[in-house]
Amino acid sequence: MVDTIVVTGGGPGSHQAVPVTTICQSDYPEWIKGQPDTVRRWLESTGFVANPGSCAMIQGEDGGLERVLFGTNDEPSVWDWAALPVALPSGLYRLDGTAGDQAQIAALAWGLATYQFDQYREPQRVPPRLLCTDKDTLPGTRQTIDATYLVRDLINTPANDMGPDSLAGAAQKLAIDHNADCSVIVGDDLLSNNYPAIHAVGRAHDRAPRLIDMRWGNDTAPKVTLVGKGVCFDTGGLDLKPASGMDLMKKDMGGAAHVLGIASMIMAAKLPIRLRVLIPAVENSVSANAMRPGDVLATRKGLTIEVGNTDAEGRVILADALAEASSENPDLVIDFATLTGAARIALGTDLPALFSNDDGLASDILECGLMETDPLWRMPLWAGYAGQIRGKIADVTNAPSGRFGGAITAALFLERFVDPEISWAHIDVMAWNLTARAGRPEGGEAVGMRAVFKMLDRRYG
Repeated sequence: MVDTIVVTGGGPGSHQAVPVTTICQSDYPEWIKGQPDTVRRWLESTGFVANPGSCAMIQGEDGGLERVLFGTNDEPSVWDWAALPVALPSGLYRLDGTAGDQAQIAALAWGLATYQFDQYREPQRVPPRLLCTDKDTLPGTRQTIDATYLVRDLINTPANDMGPDSLAGAAQKLAIDHNADCSVIVGDDLLSNNYPAIHAVGRAHDRAPRLIDMRWGNDTAPKVTLVGKGVCFDTGGLDLKPASGMDLMKKDMGGAAHVLGIASMIMAAKLPIRLRVLIPAVENSVSANAMRPGDVLATRKGLTIEVGNTDAEGRVILADALAEASSENPDLVIDFATLTGAARIALGTDLPALFSNDDGLASDILECGLMETDPLWRMPLWAGYAGQIRGKIADVTNAPSGRFGGAITAALFLERFVDPEISWAHIDVMAWNLTARAGRPEGGEAVGMRAVFKMLDRRYG
């Protein structure tokens, strides 16, 4: 993938880049008065009036592109800036008069907007490149871009190339890159190590289920544990999904992709925490040994799960992982999961549902989400619905009867496997853009990732 952010300390290289002049729409009438007649006539003929997100190309005397005008509002967000590289032909550009926070936001937008998933075909276009002269502001921005690319790439990769083994390989590569430790418990070893729920969900596929366990940082530092749902493909199991329901099921490991993305940001920034990442990685498949509706499954915590529906498998594997996460009594446990359609019905595809047993933690994540233009919405852990997850012959059921409050009952299920004394947040994400927009191409997407990293950086950085 082409690196579209070019760093320079200035000098001759910067003069080869086409300058981009940003113009606030409210300032445009006064600005245009000071321009040469040829520029004014050209802009009038094209109808450019500096509407936010609009571009105008100014031709030089040699016939080449001399300058670009980009319309903005008073405080453009990352998605406002993302319209710029989408509108430009390939080439090298620099932003005139943009510095500080806005330069960082523009660079982030540029990186997000020029992403292409080209693993299986030639790139569809040669993306424009942005010349950055402020070396000090770029490292954090590049870390965010790299983490987003990692999340998108993992989710976009089809299940034939992204099974539990490949997901473990991606985690191990990340661990090597950042000098972290990564262990993997595979297949029947899950039973001997007391992870029976993960084994039960994934045993029907010939790519064995596994638990990925990555650790990084000083053992004496505050403990933060991230847990990610890693269902690499979800057929629904014996409660088989229809064909339309399987179309996007390669993205059902999106929670795992998110926690690996956050882990990459934490390790690159060297936050002073002791990080642990737990990913139960499985495929939910159909075979003679697949779990059945009505089965009762053991769990690491000792609670039993009655299988009401084999298509509610994500919470089952997370049960074992959350129980293990709690065993070390960390300061924070945060899980990401593509868990329920109910959350998408309630909040749409862009807005992750946030559940938490800690009001302070929830408030910090929400505040950081707004700061990073990466919003989440808090949903209630409504204790009044706890009776709905009670099993008829087991401690809990993975599929309460009825169609209401599904995101809440799923979160209440997970809560049963977290020590109540531990600050915990559960984030239910779509992890997919259904349509392409500037900076957000159709396909796998990182949502809530920048918000959670910002929260961790503020607390521990």
